[in-house]
Amino acid sequence: MLRNNLAVGGEYMFRMRGEAHMWSPDAVATLQHAVRQGSWETFKDYSAQIDSETARAQTIRGLFRIKLAEETGRTKVALDDVMPAADIVKRFSTGAMSFGSISREAHTTLARAMNAIGGKSNTGEGGEEADRYLPLPGGGKNPERSAIKQVASGRFGVTAEYLVNSDMMQIKVAQGAKPGEGGQLPGHKVDATIAKVRHSTPGVGLISPPPHHDIYSIEDLAQLIYDLKNVNPAADVSVKLVSEVGVGTVAAGVAKARADHITISGYDGGTGASPLTSLKHAGSPWEMGLAETHQTLVLNGLRSRVALQVDGGLRTGRDVIIGALLGADEFGFSTAPLIAAGCIMMRKCHLNTCPVGVATQDPVLRKRFKGTPEHVINFFFYVAEEVRALLAEMGYTHIDQIIGDTDLLEKRDLIVHWKARGLDFSKMFFKPDAPHEAVHWTERQKHPIDDVLDRKLIELAKPALESKQPVKIEVDIRNVDRSAGAMLSGEVAKRFKHKGLREDTISVKLTGTAGQSFGAFLARGISFDLVGAGNDYVGKGLSGGRIVIRPPEEAKIVAAESIIVGNTVLYGATEGEAYFAGVAGERFAVRNSGVVAVVEGVGDHGCEYMTGGIVVVIGKTGRNFAAGMSGGVAYVLDEAGDFAERCNMAMVELEPVPEEDDLMERLLHHGGDLDHKGRVDVSGDMTSHDEERLYQLISNHVHYTGSVRGREILDDWTTFRPKFRKIMPVEYRRALIEMERMRMGVAAE
Repeated sequence: MLRNNLAVGGEYMFRMRGEAHMWSPDAVATLQHAVRQGSWETFKDYSAQIDSETARAQTIRGLFRIKLAEETGRTKVALDDVMPAADIVKRFSTGAMSFGSISREAHTTLARAMNAIGGKSNTGEGGEEADRYLPLPGGGKNPERSAIKQVASGRFGVTAEYLVNSDMMQIKVAQGAKPGEGGQLPGHKVDATIAKVRHSTPGVGLISPPPHHDIYSIEDLAQLIYDLKNVNPAADVSVKLVSEVGVGTVAAGVAKARADHITISGYDGGTGASPLTSLKHAGSPWEMGLAETHQTLVLNGLRSRVALQVDGGLRTGRDVIIGALLGADEFGFSTAPLIAAGCIMMRKCHLNTCPVGVATQDPVLRKRFKGTPEHVINFFFYVAEEVRALLAEMGYTHIDQIIGDTDLLEKRDLIVHWKARGLDFSKMFFKPDAPHEAVHWTERQKHPIDDVLDRKLIELAKPALESKQPVKIEVDIRNVDRSAGAMLSGEVAKRFKHKGLREDTISVKLTGTAGQSFGAFLARGISFDLVGAGNDYVGKGLSGGRIVIRPPEEAKIVAAESIIVGNTVLYGATEGEAYFAGVAGERFAVRNSGVVAVVEGVGDHGCEYMTGGIVVVIGKTGRNFAAGMSGGVAYVLDEAGDFAERCNMAMVELEPVPEEDDLMERLLHHGGDLDHKGRVDVSGDMTSHDEERLYQLISNHVHYTGSVRGREILDDWTTFRPKFRKIMPVEYRRALIEMERMRMGVAAE
């Protein structure tokens, strides 16, 4: 018998005699038996496995020891005197596992469970279908509604309606389990439903790099927090950070940016979307990041202003207690409740072949899902009971009494594993000198939204909001008026959902220079006509409204050569129209997923990561155009013939705009029906009638803005038309052809 066999592995999937896993088959089975049988004794068997000597060696917290009452001079308290489990579970949340990575059945099971116990479920960056968050016919919140709505780099489809139906809006600055890579959803998991929710195309993979493309500084983050708070003033804003060296400094900036809530996510966790190679060696354990964050916030007098949550691989009541001792107010669970609902850790999430219907969109496999909200509820109450028992042993009656009290932790003695030798946790156990009320969340952030311009707009728009009567409003705007339109759009979305109002019901003409995020999340039925100039983030999350920005008629500038809007315009926009009589800055239409836009020039990175909509550029472009563009179409005027050198060709092809012999005849035949409406079907076939579409959009642009450049092009159409290049994503074309085949009943080759 050979004695020098190769190791059997087991780095990702459990193997007998391979790498040790916290989630061993025995632990998974024992937990599932416990929650299905409603057996506290069986849950204690599960907990004993997780807290066993072998399992403890796999985590930093496993090397800690919690001091009990007799060691600290306290007296044990009766279990009946400890805060009830029903209050503890309200501090629990399920993690950001996206609809798309996991099935609707699994996603709604978690939501139902958390709503039943007063906790919170998180949509993840995949969002959720509208039927889940709309109120029930008889009133009251939908039991399938996720309280936390995530706003993230890859979250295509953040609309005003989506935001107003939340209790917390979470900005995901970095991916939890893999901060260096971001998330991804392979094309074979993007079915028609997922594509509709994410405002993308069936069969086309979705990529979400870790940082937002509209966040390059704490000031940018503060602006996004301000945007979200304007749309939904009643909800808290959370920022999700990843445990890494220096995260405490970032968290201090986040608190100063007026976040209400901060999540520190550890590297230990699974994902239902990404390849196995994306799961390891990213980030650091949450124990380190949480300790650093809590200490930094306390030392800077910021800790009382924000709720602090820890997330990543929490499994037992002991984990919760250690999280609290290191500074957490709240606790996020992801894999554990999913296992309680039926996950068996097959590590096939990214293949869409989950045999128990958890991490798949396959309708046949989804029928195998057998989890119920009661299974998840049982898990959380068992964890809460463990927390109560430990608090009693420690001599405390409430979890708030131990938050940040690292004096109650020490390194375990007699650790024999060679990797544990010489470890020094003194810096993690450092306890800043501060009064108790300064070490956990005790006060609310003050958001400066009481006197925003939208308060005036809402008052003037009352006839439209209360009885759908058209209103015309004229106001001045200054650069201190940020997020104009966001709060108004929230009011429209609350009353009329995403359908909004009829076109131009609320028509607003503004004069001046707008502040950042002009027209953010602008809802359908609202039109903004700005005579002046915009700033960064114009039309962020545009949700069906129309934005027009044009220079004053008396201005002595050449619009086609002058900047009129700033950077990151139309970021994450989902629906609507935008016409800019001038040049835009960098990252124009990044992550646009449905808006029709015309602009007279753009800086670098135009149409980056775009997934839908139409962009027409009738002027110069910067470099790296169309990087990561997986959907939609763009038309760019290439007068110098060198656009190909500035276009990122990794995912797109360049084509000429073919001449259509009967174009003018068709336009005359329409009798003006198409004129100036901008209702271009962006969901249809992007391979036909290009010239008509392009001509019509430039006509709209001229109508709304009076563009001199646009009029020159239309007046000499036969000269300019051959100079336009059509930018078409390769995968998008393939997906559209496949969809057309299916519609026609033709089998794919």
